[in-house]
Amino acid sequence: QVQLVESGGGSVQAGDSLRLSCAASGSSFSSHAMGWFRQAPGKEREFVSAISWSGGSTWYADSVRGRFTISRDNARNTMYLQMNSLKPEDTAVYYCGAGPTNAPIVVVTTTGGVESWGQGTQVTVSS
Repeated sequence: QVQLVESGGGSVQAGDSLRLSCAASGSSFSSHAMGWFRQAPGKEREFVSAISWSGGSTWYADSVRGRFTISRDNARNTMYLQMNSLKPEDTAVYYCGAGPTNAPIVVVTTTGGVESWGQGTQVTVSS
């Protein structure tokens, strides 16, 4: 399995930007489709965005499409989430997740498809 560590969270004002990173180790990063999820207090963990192992295919939740951009650098074993035009409703703990080896991107669009999770990073957006 791949081990994941998120970073880049923080407290910002509405309209600001943040870039989250997810550093991977322990397995062949480029063999895993990857995803970002978030969990707000009292709510279930929800899908935010996913990227195929090659980076050639990306998916977004409707709530973030046009504001967030997912990317990955397989040479650096790192995935990113660029978050622009942040809103208070984006406040949550953000988690990165890896799908099983060679699984298609669709697998990491649900929490049940994620094989490995990071510990999460807090994003707080104030109005």
